[in-house]
Amino acid sequence: MADVAVLDIRMYGKTIGALTRLPDDANIFAFNKDYIDDPGRPILSLSFKDRHSGLITESKPTRTRVPPFFANLLPEGKMREYLAERAGVDPQREFFLLWVLGRDLAGAMEIHPADGESWPDGTAEDVGGAKRRKRENALHFSLAGVQLKFSAIKAATGGLTIPVDGAGGSWIVKLPSVTHAGVPENEYAMMELARRVGIDVPEAALVPIKEIEDLPEGIEVKGPNAFVIKRFDRSNDGERIHIEDFAQIFGVYPDDKYKSANYENIASVIWTEIGQAGVAEYVRRLVYNALVGNGDMHLKNWSLIYPDRRKAALAPAYDFVSTIPYIKGDRMGLNLAGSKEFSSLTNEQFERFAGKARLPTKLVLDTVKNTVQSFAAVWDDTRDLPIAKPVKSAIDAHLREIPIWVSRKG
Repeated sequence: MADVAVLDIRMYGKTIGALTRLPDDANIFAFNKDYIDDPGRPILSLSFKDRHSGLITESKPTRTRVPPFFANLLPEGKMREYLAERAGVDPQREFFLLWVLGRDLAGAMEIHPADGESWPDGTAEDVGGAKRRKRENALHFSLAGVQLKFSAIKAATGGLTIPVDGAGGSWIVKLPSVTHAGVPENEYAMMELARRVGIDVPEAALVPIKEIEDLPEGIEVKGPNAFVIKRFDRSNDGERIHIEDFAQIFGVYPDDKYKSANYENIASVIWTEIGQAGVAEYVRRLVYNALVGNGDMHLKNWSLIYPDRRKAALAPAYDFVSTIPYIKGDRMGLNLAGSKEFSSLTNEQFERFAGKARLPTKLVLDTVKNTVQSFAAVWDDTRDLPIAKPVKSAIDAHLREIPIWVSRKG
């Protein structure tokens, strides 16, 4: 049986606590005393904030899996399998994935072995049955999500290079889907259209894959372009900026990102932590994604950012894709006032949403109206965007089923 193993949890380069794996395969997180005693400490997560705005310092152990906050730092699906295979780690052994992938996590976090060793004693041979291999060949970064993503550095020539060690990139490269055609083009178009509607969107581009140097070997690529987006959790000089998604805030595992909360729950947090401007931007994004038919706005596709290390703001938009061309009859990722149906989106439904989330009704309804009008002003002139005809047709048909769109001229 493996000995106790400890990972240092660091924010902004300073250790704030430890994640410990016990011999019985339990994992437990604890803040260190310096962090607890620091009145100006940076926020790790609202999930550690009690009802009196104090710090929750007691943590329950989790069996096999790491606590939800840390589990949500790891990639999902094919990306997790790919990186785990390269590292020789069972994809379900999250403690060891964090050991390997903790250098370039989202936000201001880094995770390092406490004793400086490259691998826990007594575990390298038998972690999930993996064979011993050189883990320095693993990609040392972990950007949570399903689609294959890589942290990248923008080259002086304007091209994008995947760093050999995967760490330190200021851009995210998202490769084409092997299942659905034109996803990078779709995402680029939806993000740029969102920018025109007035939504806070990071710098993004479509880049021919042939211009991206040093893509890792063994990756299947189907399509000519990659979607690249500037990391908003890194400043222009490379400084880390902390972020957390709403699965982390609500303390749920990624598996439950579609079912453990609703849009009112997210809105309530934003209203409490940010106020009117945050709620207006949140509703604007909700309406926009409903209009383009994005059924994937789950808990992990909404995040808060901490520019001054303590006060939350709504993070810039990401992962805007029209899913309805690929998934017939797709619905919203979470419930809005009790329904996931796009066809339920009336002004009355948003009024109920405002009531459930305890938001100012006028703010919500005015934002809904203004967003629909802004979208209408730009939707008929998208010739410069790479919106494939099937995508355009699917969205046009979808709009005819949404009451807030159909009634916009009333």
